[in-house]
Amino acid sequence: MPQYLGLDASTQSMTGLIVDTDAREIVAEESINFDEHFAARYGIENGVLDQGDGVVHGFPLMWIESLELLLVRLRESGQDLSKIAAVSGSGQQHGTVYLNGSATAALEGLETDSSLFDQLAGIFSRDTAPIWMDSSTNRQCREIEEAVGGQAALLELTGNTAFERFSGPQIRRFFQDEPEAYAVTATISLVSSFMASVLAGKLVCVDAGDGSGTNLMDIRTRNWSAVAQQATATGLADLMAPIAPSAEPAGSIHSYFVKKYGFTNDCLVLPFSGDNPCSLIGLGLVNPGQAALSLGTSDTLFSCMVKPRFSSEGEGCVFSSPDDIHYMALICFMNGSLAREAVRDQYKLDWQGFTEILHTTQAGNKGRMMLPYFGPEIVPNVPAGVVRKGLAEDDVAGNVRAVIEAQAISSYIHSRWMGVDITSLNVTGGGSANEEILKVFANVHGCPVHRFETTNAAALGAALKAIKGHQTNLSWSSIADSFCQPSGSTIHPDQPLRALYDDVIAAYVEFECDHCRQVSFSH
Repeated sequence: MPQYLGLDASTQSMTGLIVDTDAREIVAEESINFDEHFAARYGIENGVLDQGDGVVHGFPLMWIESLELLLVRLRESGQDLSKIAAVSGSGQQHGTVYLNGSATAALEGLETDSSLFDQLAGIFSRDTAPIWMDSSTNRQCREIEEAVGGQAALLELTGNTAFERFSGPQIRRFFQDEPEAYAVTATISLVSSFMASVLAGKLVCVDAGDGSGTNLMDIRTRNWSAVAQQATATGLADLMAPIAPSAEPAGSIHSYFVKKYGFTNDCLVLPFSGDNPCSLIGLGLVNPGQAALSLGTSDTLFSCMVKPRFSSEGEGCVFSSPDDIHYMALICFMNGSLAREAVRDQYKLDWQGFTEILHTTQAGNKGRMMLPYFGPEIVPNVPAGVVRKGLAEDDVAGNVRAVIEAQAISSYIHSRWMGVDITSLNVTGGGSANEEILKVFANVHGCPVHRFETTNAAALGAALKAIKGHQTNLSWSSIADSFCQPSGSTIHPDQPLRALYDDVIAAYVEFECDHCRQVSFSH
């Protein structure tokens, strides 16, 4: 009765999810919230260290500590980890971890008489890791684009224009601003490959799904682009592990985890991927044309496609799917759950009160609108600053509905470049537990919204990757059919409201465009 462990090192938590292939069900799901356990030690809020001026980092050592605590929690909950045949994982995409020359020996030599924290504390050339929320690399983005022949050239090469949060611009800033630390860096890992390296006890390759979120990978060959690496930093090609097939095992789990937590010696470690590509798999999007919505720290809308299709406006991303066959079109909005939480907290509401307001207010919000840029936004690319139209700041009900309608409408209008006729949405993330929020998205998109048993599709996708790497004879479709069926009620659109939203969407587009023009003019 083989079981498979999927890990998700996300922005705010470390999650472990175990699936049983015989029972075709999730048998365990545990999560370690970073703020709850590590806020005092690391000075974090919402899982991250916000240093101002757009600089937002995480702590690799904190992720290591949370991994250890998670495994303890799984054991204490009664899970027999000797049943785990393979483990894979998901890491918050775009984050970079900088290791010095001692990392290889430290990973290989892990002993059970000390914690991971104590044994790995000295392996970093940079104690913190810039993550996807970091918006401090605008200059580096422009420099990389210019070096490869312009924005269009980088888009054609990597599938993406230069994004501030992507790994390449972050590496370039480190190279420029901290040359001494860069000089003693022996390896640059992604969050995903770093966490896999800890489990395997050796440096693990990057998979193409996460590699495509760096501005450094040739989207068609699924290999690092020498041109992009040279445009980013001197000697970068020597610091990055190769890209490997997602289902090709990196090796067996290190004996540290065998002796301390009860894994078996032959438990395989598969390359980890990014949270977005793992969510694609975890929501069953293994065939072209399928679409899903993740309502998490950031909100993302994504779909599976055969060939890479690019956004000429640079408002979307294209990644490789972890199936190493298809591609993933994605659009990411920074102001996801943090914007919803900001409105909730501003008006001293709990989620029950927030939801009741959504239930009792009218669709369209009587023309009251918000641009919910509580933090710098990616799509559209604008600085922080909430903008209201016909909406007073002290209008509690109006602001609650306005933030949700803005998020739903923005996901609708900015995903049209994908060229996908969205007939249904598979939904995940913490926000997917709220039926009233899902009603707004169903009515705006005019299609049914399907909820899943777990709100952590990234961890589930990681577990499914582990299955594929261990049971190579299984097809992705058969794996997805076993674990990626909707559970619970489907939210259907209210057709009269869908017609009403046509006018609301048009008004919102005009409102957003006016604001973007003003921001562009002022800069």
